[in-house]
Amino acid sequence: MDTTGKKRSNWRLVSLLVAGTGIALLVMANVHLVYVAVKSQPQCVPHAKHLDGTTAHRAARSAC
Repeated sequence: MDTTGKKRSNWRLVSLLVAGTGIALLVMANVHLVYVAVKSQPQCVPHAKHLDGTTAHRAARSAC
C-alpha cells in the first residue's frame, strides 16, 4: 500500500491551513486598526494657543 500520496496530501492541507490562518489574522488586525482609527474621536482639550514660555507643548493647529 502506498502511503506517500496520503502523507503529501496531509502536509499540503496543513500548509494551506496555516498560511490561510496567518493571512486571515493579518487582515483582521488591519481591519481592526482602521476601524479604531475611524471611530475614535478624541475630545478637544485645552491647549496653549500661543507659545508664551509657560509650556513647551502646544497644538500645531486647533481642530476645535
